[in-house]
Amino acid sequence: MAVTLLQNYNELKEKLAQHERVMLLKHSLTCPISSGAKQAYESYSSETETPMFMLNIQESREFSNQIAEAFGVKHESPQVLLFNRDKVTWNTSHWHIKEEALAKADQ
Repeated sequence: MAVTLLQNYNELKEKLAQHERVMLLKHSLTCPISSGAKQAYESYSSETETPMFMLNIQESREFSNQIAEAFGVKHESPQVLLFNRDKVTWNTSHWHIKEEALAKADQ
């Protein structure tokens, strides 16, 4: 599946209503660690049926803050969140964002 860019919190809420499980990458456009995480995330997207989304921190900082507040998960970047229905059931950040970690969490 392709990774789709989300622009705002309402789009995320729509995706959570449509799908049982959703993965989201909070990505920094200027961070080399985030660039590597994005590559792993996009590569993994071809191996899963879980819908995968992304937000660019610099373009959607308020959106990122809304996620942290609404779901009680401390903001980090890069960061991957796995949603089951309307709860974050797993998250990881920085160098831990690897295809193997995504696959294990997505089982």
